[in-house]
Amino acid sequence: MTLTKQEKQSLIDLANTARQRAYVPYSKYHVGAALRTKSGRIFTGVNVENAAYPHTMCAERVAIFKAVSEGEREFEVIAVVTDNGGSPCGGCRQVLAEFGLETLVLIANGDGESLKEMTVGDLLPEAFTPDHLPN
Repeated sequence: MTLTKQEKQSLIDLANTARQRAYVPYSKYHVGAALRTKSGRIFTGVNVENAAYPHTMCAERVAIFKAVSEGEREFEVIAVVTDNGGSPCGGCRQVLAEFGLETLVLIANGDGESLKEMTVGDLLPEAFTPDHLPN
């Protein structure tokens, strides 16, 4: 997979725009994600907090679940934007790993500046995947 600089920036911009819709009354930490599937469809997500903290949902998982609910299972790239360029949490890394360790992850800050690029496999070495389960 080869993405142009413009394609990467477009996903970062979509994630950055989406994060303005995050529901974060407690942490005030806005996160946006833009996920592109191998078929070319794009799904955005934002973090949604809850007063019962364990029921909060991350932006990355929102985007992934939206894609899966629309029949998509193969992902190409996900852009994640926070104010300070924060990285996906462990839970999001594991959910991304479910759908492929080769998915590219773009991490950017609130100014839309790309800070890091890596694969899900780089983010979660020795990931537990469906291949570990018995047939």
